[in-house]
Amino acid sequence: RSGAAMAAGRGAAALRRAWRERRAALLEPRYTPLVAACLCLAEGGVNLWVIRRVPYTEIDWQAYMAEVEGFANGTLDYTQLKGDTGPLVYPAGFVYIFLGLYYATGRGTDIRLAQYIFAGLYLLNLLLVFRIYCRTNKVPPYVFFFMCCASYRIHSIFVLRLFNDPVAMAILFLSINLFLEERWSWGCLLFSLAVSVKMNILLFAPGLLFLLLQRFGLLGCIPKLCICALLQVVLGLPFLLVNPVGYLTRSFDLGRQFQFKWTVNWRFLPEEVFQNRAFHATLLLAHLAGLGLFALHRWHRSKESILALLKDPAERKHPSPPLTVNNILWQGGHIQIVFILFSSNFLGICCSRSLHYQFYVWYFHTLPYLLWCTPTAKLAHMPKVLLLGVIELCWNTYPSTVCSSLSLHICHGFVLLQLWYGTASPPAPHTPMLSRRPAAISKKAQ
Repeated sequence: RSGAAMAAGRGAAALRRAWRERRAALLEPRYTPLVAACLCLAEGGVNLWVIRRVPYTEIDWQAYMAEVEGFANGTLDYTQLKGDTGPLVYPAGFVYIFLGLYYATGRGTDIRLAQYIFAGLYLLNLLLVFRIYCRTNKVPPYVFFFMCCASYRIHSIFVLRLFNDPVAMAILFLSINLFLEERWSWGCLLFSLAVSVKMNILLFAPGLLFLLLQRFGLLGCIPKLCICALLQVVLGLPFLLVNPVGYLTRSFDLGRQFQFKWTVNWRFLPEEVFQNRAFHATLLLAHLAGLGLFALHRWHRSKESILALLKDPAERKHPSPPLTVNNILWQGGHIQIVFILFSSNFLGICCSRSLHYQFYVWYFHTLPYLLWCTPTAKLAHMPKVLLLGVIELCWNTYPSTVCSSLSLHICHGFVLLQLWYGTASPPAPHTPMLSRRPAAISKKAQ
């Protein structure tokens, strides 16, 4: 009882101190844990209100249930698993997780219980995201109000639509927390599990590969990559033994066509251009070029060639200091683990062949970091908040329009520009003339 009283007293003192320092509590990142706790409590109430007051809309839940029901009935041929919206197109991890939801919700019939489960998932996801932001210590706490209570679309994706995208993202954020704790093997395992729920997680993979090479070198990162691959084999084994080609082509179909009527980001294009393979190839080349530029000039800060990443860290000419909680330190600056992973994903979002409304959760919780990871002057806060607002407005415009899709690309472009120029290495200081005078005088004296 005395311990609880002391904890309550410390909490009350912290609240009184925060009230006295209201402005600092909104602007200084050191108050993030307190603001995060308050927002998580508020979000519990918001989600309950949404579930009880806003009608549920059926989109994919029944299709998910039909797909996993086929597996529950003994069907192991992936090409035979299908629902109302078409064939099953997600890897095996999706099947196991949603099979658990299938049984937990009375074979998918108890929608209200499923909504409460997804509300719990929303809060867990939020806690994992806040833990990352507490470690990076860059985003002013007032921004989190926009990340939480102000987003109608994100609440809808979680508790009104019951998509599988939030499941994959929650597992992904758990893996990032493990990376920040230097638990790379467990992080890779969870990262692979997230991929097995939905393939969008692969957008983070280039950044993760760069980090593994930086941390362990080529030979050292091979066991981590094997962990990722082995989990995919283990999860897919029942289906691989029956129809391996069917499983691989269905669950990892990178060439799948998207319907134009659902696109959020390319509405301003003619449909024939949207479906054109040459357009898709152009986007892929732009994606690879963006990754290459960021890897060479923003992620890699060593004086050595980027090929030095293939060496064992101990054999490099400029040995890398050990990883801290969330930074890779270099003599010429620093690279953040979170920056590399989030920017890798964002480059993929910008070059995506199509973004559907549920895809907003792929990068929504990373936007505050991407906007505030660079130094921000006082007057520069408002344009960044405006960018968040316009992006939210674009995703809430249904159906998408020429104006909303163009606006979304413009906002993405501004984010990319500030990431590129805001993280550039400072120019090397010039050697003052006075520092060379003693040597010149000495030479003259000789």
